[in-house]
Amino acid sequence: MSDRVVVFLDYQNVYMGARGAFHPYGSQSQDGQVDPHRLGELLVAKGPPDVDRELSEVRVYRGQPDSAKDPRGYAANDRQCQHWRTLPRTTVTTRTLRYPRDWPTEREQEKGIDVQLAIDVVAGAVRGDYDVGILMSTDTDLKPALEFVRDLQGDPYPRCEVAAWSSPDGYSRRLSISGRQIWCHWLDESEYRSVADPTNYAPPRE
Repeated sequence: MSDRVVVFLDYQNVYMGARGAFHPYGSQSQDGQVDPHRLGELLVAKGPPDVDRELSEVRVYRGQPDSAKDPRGYAANDRQCQHWRTLPRTTVTTRTLRYPRDWPTEREQEKGIDVQLAIDVVAGAVRGDYDVGILMSTDTDLKPALEFVRDLQGDPYPRCEVAAWSSPDGYSRRLSISGRQIWCHWLDESEYRSVADPTNYAPPRE
């Protein structure tokens, strides 16, 4: 029987990580985008060769611009999310970005989406929704969720793993927790290129 794999993507973190690892400063805004479903399939394929795995779901988490404050950003974000929702076994969760008083001098921020992601990682493990959960993010606020799933581990499930970009030019970051080692799927530039999405989702300027 195949292990059921659910991939959890902290999308903005994944996107910015890819830009930093594989693109020069100032590159086009679509550089760093990935196709969530293809990324999920890649991570399942990188699993242990002696274990049968199948992708049950890819769960994507991201902030969403406010339609009144940033209509072009909202439109691009919405077009991209709507595309993702057409992909097989892909679920998208969004939360409106937080705008500080001196915006746009101070950038907008994601608020609450990391909490939602952490809750879903934990709830999915408790409900038995997956045998293997793969979390792709470098946000250390998500460590408690990994620690919770690790401490739930029976014989042998559920199990948590992480994924991270492997930069060809410097230090590569990954999530890790103290105690029992968590397996990391390192993804190099050729693997990034195989899942990259070069689509420009911005609406045409009038």
